[in-house]
Amino acid sequence: MEQIAPGVYVETGYRAVNVGVIVTDMGLIAVDVPPFPADARRWRLRLAQFNPSRLLFVINTDGHRDRIMGNHWFEAPVIAQETVGDRVRGYNGSFPQAFADALAARDPEAADDLARVRPVVPELTFTRRTALHLGGRTIVLLHMPGPTPGSLWVTCPSEAIVFTGASVVAGIHPNLTEAETKPWLESLVELRRDRFRARLIVPGRGSVTDKSATEPVSAYLRQMRTRVRALLQAGRTRSETASLISEFMPLFPISEETRDRTQRRLKTGLDRVYEEVKAEMSAEARLQRSLATDKKQTKDAKK
Repeated sequence: MEQIAPGVYVETGYRAVNVGVIVTDMGLIAVDVPPFPADARRWRLRLAQFNPSRLLFVINTDGHRDRIMGNHWFEAPVIAQETVGDRVRGYNGSFPQAFADALAARDPEAADDLARVRPVVPELTFTRRTALHLGGRTIVLLHMPGPTPGSLWVTCPSEAIVFTGASVVAGIHPNLTEAETKPWLESLVELRRDRFRARLIVPGRGSVTDKSATEPVSAYLRQMRTRVRALLQAGRTRSETASLISEFMPLFPISEETRDRTQRRLKTGLDRVYEEVKAEMSAEARLQRSLATDKKQTKDAKK
């Protein structure tokens, strides 16, 4: 665990997600929690070493299973963007089992534990922005869609620290399985502006960094949008996005253990971007037709 500012700690060594804790005079605020039971138990023991050790809230930076499954192991109200709240309320009992089944071959012990997990519905949700004023600290939560519709950033204005969740990842492929890349790129542009105080960025995965880490993510998203648009302009089908996998795989380091999983996730992300860009192109075509019609009507009216 690394202290990155007085009372602000980060752990980047757990599987799947980075986690953090903000210490106030009233207690602790956790930013994401480990999804795997053994990691969750270790993190809970670490939190118990703080004084005061009372866990006030768990904040989920999005609604992906890696970020919400661990809530089960922590006895505290959950805060999330309202999209995440709606999503979790809609889950049925098969959701944890599906996660466990996907994990069974790699980690059967964790899979058994996860099969018993029940998603925790957030008690506090918000739409665009909210702030917590607790124990001498102000913590601002911002809805910043992109990686998922319900993605949020946790900012500590006094320390100029931002927990970005999956919006920024360092040294790994961004997860695009639920992405909306256009607002994601807009969010990253906003983060890079001088007016957005962010001395340190805690990414969703990877080491604590600064604003420079947003550039590789933006470049990755722009490149994918460009290549997918070219496929669409050439009349290619969604299944043909598979031809782009070999282009994107080398852009970030991949272990042999995760190669197949990364390829599958990348294909899902490419398909997602295909549908997103396809919808954008359809909207652009409708606008062009509307402008052409208006121009013709204006010309006819002048005759």
